[in-house]
Amino acid sequence: MHKIKQSFFAGLFSLVTIGILTILTYKTEFGLFLIASFGSSMVLLYGYPESPFAQPKNIFFGHLLTAFIGMIFLYFVPLPLYIIIPLAVGFGVGSMIFLNVTHPPAGGNPIIVIIGSVSPDYLFNPVISGTIIVIIFGVLINRFILKKNYPKLK
Repeated sequence: MHKIKQSFFAGLFSLVTIGILTILTYKTEFGLFLIASFGSSMVLLYGYPESPFAQPKNIFFGHLLTAFIGMIFLYFVPLPLYIIIPLAVGFGVGSMIFLNVTHPPAGGNPIIVIIGSVSPDYLFNPVISGTIIVIIFGVLINRFILKKNYPKLK
């Protein structure tokens, strides 16, 4: 029964959170709030919120760091895509682990950034604004609705 309840609520609150980001992106003039890797973040945030990879610090800095690294490679490394994409992902993953902000879904951000040839504004909208919204929803839903100890305090 626990697995059914866990999967139901993880799916429901993923729907709510991604739904809000989607509405903000497509039904307002506020800009872009949604990136593909946020879908993977939902798995950790609502399915396994006790994981160190699901903590707010990891979500925020993991997404920001890897998107920033993707930008560095996109704008400053004049090599073919088939070289800069794996380099950027490798540097991103290594940097998250080194800085203790590992958030596995963020490992895909350099690919999104480079393939999408995004502008530097992408760091603010959707990366920073979107992750802040994701974290706010994660804290409110996990703590006050699901009654979980989130974020997990050391």
